[in-house]
Amino acid sequence: MENSPAISAALAEVGPRLKRARAQRGITLTELAAATGISKSTLSRLEAGQRRPSLELLLPIAQAHRIPLDELVGAPEVGDPRVRFTPRHRNGRTVVPLTRQPGGPHAWKVIIPPGRGEPELRTHEGYEWLYVLAGQMRLILAGHDITMRPGEVAEFDTRLPHWFGPAGDQPVEILSLFGQQGERIDVRAVPRGQSNA
Repeated sequence: MENSPAISAALAEVGPRLKRARAQRGITLTELAAATGISKSTLSRLEAGQRRPSLELLLPIAQAHRIPLDELVGAPEVGDPRVRFTPRHRNGRTVVPLTRQPGGPHAWKVIIPPGRGEPELRTHEGYEWLYVLAGQMRLILAGHDITMRPGEVAEFDTRLPHWFGPAGDQPVEILSLFGQQGERIDVRAVPRGQSNA
């Protein structure tokens, strides 16, 4: 396997970094060999770039110098940690998948624009947990017609007839956790008038 240019450059700099770290501490190759258990000739070849660095060699050296391994080797910076999901459009709704694994509960961010016509209730296998992020959400569920505001949560068995969407003429933004096999989230509600402190 061929290394990326950043990794190749970092590996080429390991020898000079090792030599600098030792020189800054005023330690001889003989003293470092005694402290690490690595032969003087191996240490010399590492510093000269004639020996490929390995964890078995670098860990004892980092420990002897009392510096982090990534500082000793000048590890390249980790790439951008953000995960970018591609929004999808379904039935006029913008749906952003937040999980990728197959099976188990799935998380979605859903933006629903105001719609026209009457809500159509539906049923299917599973269990859903909804959290209102922005706007107001109307939830029709088995005879209940509820308006929910940001910060409110609902959870229900999707085998019950249900529909959710904007409560008025503004879009609603929600976080949805859905388990096809009926996995439950178990929200513990605090009775009204009672704090959860």
